This record gives sequence, structure tokens and C-alpha cells, in this order.
Amino acid sequence: MTYKTCASVAEKTPKKLKQTLAKALKKSDYAEIRFDFLNPNAVPEALHLIGKDLKMCVGTLRPIREGGKFSGNEKNRISIIKLIAEYNPFLLDIEFNTLRKNKMLQRYLKSTGTDILVSWHSFKHTPNISMMQKKLSEMKKFSKNVKMVTMAKSINDGSRILSLYKNSKGVKLIAFSMGNFGRMSRLLCLLLGSPYTYVSLGKAVAPGQFSVDEVKSIFTIRK
Repeated sequence: MTYKTCASVAEKTPKKLKQTLAKALKKSDYAEIRFDFLNPNAVPEALHLIGKDLKMCVGTLRPIREGGKFSGNEKNRISIIKLIAEYNPFLLDIEFNTLRKNKMLQRYLKSTGTDILVSWHSFKHTPNISMMQKKLSEMKKFSKNVKMVTMAKSINDGSRILSLYKNSKGVKLIAFSMGNFGRMSRLLCLLLGSPYTYVSLGKAVAPGQFSVDEVKSIFTIRK
């Protein structure tokens, strides 16, 4: 059995992004491009520089309210999301709350044929299982690719979110917990069917994240 990784790339300039992405794709199956770390005006240049590699990338433009760095207005963010979609990345990560409130964006993305990763994060705690199961049912209406991430305050929190895999038939589910208590869930999700787990190239981009080298030392990773 082989397991796959997605290395998070968060750089502040297009040139540095291109350099780091090249390193990421040598070590990892996929890379997550955190476009929200760039100046919004620099995103078109970045897309031009890395366009040929986007077929192996998950594009993310996370707003501050969802734990990201994008601080502009929502209209501008949506226009940038549409631009990223036109480059047809491997997956385009869009928040559940964004999709459910914007039917025009839903229609636009459907017209581009871009594969969507609908995501939901709970940065303060891990809800009860019935609430998360309900959330999963709502999210999979938008895409078969679903990402659910919570903050773990105990080992039990990590176990609880992993139990979602029992009812994930027909869904490519990526579910794990952040923080030290959720750290092992980032590995165990692979054993339960997650298509990949998020890793760093060095310093963690998210709480509890393993580096790609650490994961390679534990699992047999096929590039």
C-alpha cells in the first residue's frame, strides 16, 4: 500500500513561490499553493509562472475569517478564485461557507470543469459526531472531494473526526485534526482512505503538521 502527500507552499512573491514549488513537487505527490500569502495583485504573475505545474496542485485562497491571510474584500477574492479556476488546477479548495452562499460562483466553477475541494475548518474545537456527519452530508452536495479539519483538545477529538470515514462512501474525504492532540490523525487518515495528507517542506504551515520527510520515514511514499 502506498500513501500520498500534499506539501503546503506559502510564499510572498511569485518568484519564490515558483522556486519552492519546484522543490515541493520533487518530494511530494501534490502541492497546496496558498495564494492568500501573496499580494492579490501578484496572483496573475504567479499563475503564469507555475501554470504548467498546476495539474499537480491544490489552489487555496483562504480569507482571514477562515484562518487564511487574504484580507481584501470578498468580491475581489471571488474574482481571483475564478482566475485560478481558469488554469484548471488538480483541485481548487473553496470553503463550504463560500460555496453555499454564492450560487453564481457555483455555476461559474461548473462551467470551467474545475474539480472542487469543498473545505470546512473548526479552529476552536471538534464538534460532536452527529454535527460533523450532518456537515459532511451538506458538503458532498457540492463536490465528491471533501476536506474537514478541526482543532483537537484531546486524543478523543482526533478519534472522533476519523470516525467520519465509516460513512464516507462515494466521497474522497480528507479529515483530520489540528494541534498536538490531533497530530497522529494526520497520519491515520491515510490508513482510512484519505487520498493524501498535508505536509510541510520544513517549518509547519498549520498546527501539528508533519514534514514530508517525517511522513516518508513512516510510510512508503510513491512519487
